[in-house]
Amino acid sequence: MRPEEIIIKPIITEKSNSELQAGKYTFRVAKKATKVDIAKAAEAIFNVKVLSVNTMMVKGKEKRVGAHSGKRPDWKKAIVTIDTNPSEEKYLAKGGKEVKVDKKYKDAIDEFMGA
Repeated sequence: MRPEEIIIKPIITEKSNSELQAGKYTFRVAKKATKVDIAKAAEAIFNVKVLSVNTMMVKGKEKRVGAHSGKRPDWKKAIVTIDTNPSEEKYLAKGGKEVKVDKKYKDAIDEFMGA
């Protein structure tokens, strides 16, 4: 699946807004997406460094319209924790030489609130 198919839309509630300061963003995701898929999609779309992903299945509510009753579909929710203070990554290459990674990460998802 493409990253745009994995992350469907952000979930904006009071609780999700209070967790933005800690670097936790809540999304509605595809039901078949795994945590690894969600992390890679968030890194590709928003150019952030993902630290962890928590997922949960949300059961659909029972709804009634007059005498007819039905059920909303089940869906999957993911809470993505990003690194709010990304630093340069260094590692030892062949021969013991220290190498820095040139990739620059953002410290927040600006598109989350529609900015």
